[in-house]
Amino acid sequence: MVTPTSVRTVDLRSDTVTKPTESMRSAMAIAEVDDDVLGSDPTAMRLEKEMAEIAGKEAAMFVPSGTMANLISVLIHCDERGSEVILGDDSHIHIYENGGVSSLGGVHPRTVKNEEDGTMEIGSIEAAVRGPKGDLHHPVTKLICLENTQANRGGRCLPVEYIDKVGELAKKHGLKLHIDGARIFNASVALGVPVKRIVQAADSVSICLSKGIGAPVGSVIVGSKKFITKARWMRKTLGGGMRQIGVLCAAALVALNENVPKLGDDHKKAKILAEGLNRIERLRVNVAAVESNIIYVDIPEDPKFGAEDACKSLKDVGVLVLPQATFRIRIVLHHQISDVDVEYVLSCFEKMF
Repeated sequence: MVTPTSVRTVDLRSDTVTKPTESMRSAMAIAEVDDDVLGSDPTAMRLEKEMAEIAGKEAAMFVPSGTMANLISVLIHCDERGSEVILGDDSHIHIYENGGVSSLGGVHPRTVKNEEDGTMEIGSIEAAVRGPKGDLHHPVTKLICLENTQANRGGRCLPVEYIDKVGELAKKHGLKLHIDGARIFNASVALGVPVKRIVQAADSVSICLSKGIGAPVGSVIVGSKKFITKARWMRKTLGGGMRQIGVLCAAALVALNENVPKLGDDHKKAKILAEGLNRIERLRVNVAAVESNIIYVDIPEDPKFGAEDACKSLKDVGVLVLPQATFRIRIVLHHQISDVDVEYVLSCFEKMF
C-alpha cells in the first residue's frame, strides 16, 4: 500500500463526477423557467434549439439521462414489439443500460462484435440484418445503433466515413440509424470535425451533457421534428416529463459555451498520462488507442493483487479510479483535472507498481 503523502483528491472515476462551476450555479440561480411538460420553459427551448443546430437536425428534447435518451430512441424506431436492433456486443446500450430496450420495449438485441477501434465490421452488420420477407422464425430488424466515442474500446472515435457507410447500409435495407453520442463532443474535437457532420447519416442521436462538458444533469435527443414529437410522448410515458427544467438547462448552456473548448486539453492530458503510465515497467497502456479522454491500464496478473485491490490502495492516497476487469483499471479525464493532478497520479502509480 502506498503511504499517503498528500490530502489531494484526484477523481478519475468518470467524466460524470465534475461539479457545477460557479458560472453554472449563477446561471441556474437566475434561469428563466416555466413548465416544460406544457412546452413553455424558455431556457429549455433555448438549449434544445442550440443543440439541434449543433447536430444539424430539425429538433431536440432534453431528458434526465443518456440511458433514457437511448431507450426513447430505440423504442420509437423499433415501434413493434419483437422487432430487432443491431448494436455492438460491447456497446453501452447493450451492457450498461439495464436491458431496458428488451424489458420495457420488447425489442430484441442482435449483437455484432465491436472491433478494437470501436467499429462493427460493415459486412457483419449487413449479415445480421433480417427483413420482413425472411425466415418467419426471426425477428425483423428495424434499427442499427453506433456509439461515438466507443467507451469500452477506450474512447475510440468512429470516423465520419465509417458512419456514412453504416448510414448507407441502413438506407439500403430500410433501417434507421441511431448514434449513442454520449461523448460526441469528444469525438468532434478529437477528429476535428463538426458534430453535425459526424452525425449527418443518423436519424437520431443522444448527446450527454453531464459527461465531458460537465453539466450537472441531462442529455438531449436530436432528430426530425416528427421523431422528437414522438419522443416527447415516450418521455412522458417513461416518467421523464419534468417541469421547470430550465434550471438544469441553464447549466448545460454554460457547459456548451465554456467547456467544449476545453476538451482538447482533456485529451492532451490523457495522452500525457497514458504515456507516463506506459513507461512504468509493470504496467501496459495502448497509448495509440487513447484518442480522447479514456485510458485503460493493464496491471500485472497477480492473483493476490488485482484491479480492485489497486483501486482501493490508490483511493488511500486520494486517487479515485475504477476497475474495468480483473487486471485492468479505467481512468477518465475531465476539465477539472489539472496538469499537477496528472503528475500526482503518475507518482502514485509509480510508487505502487
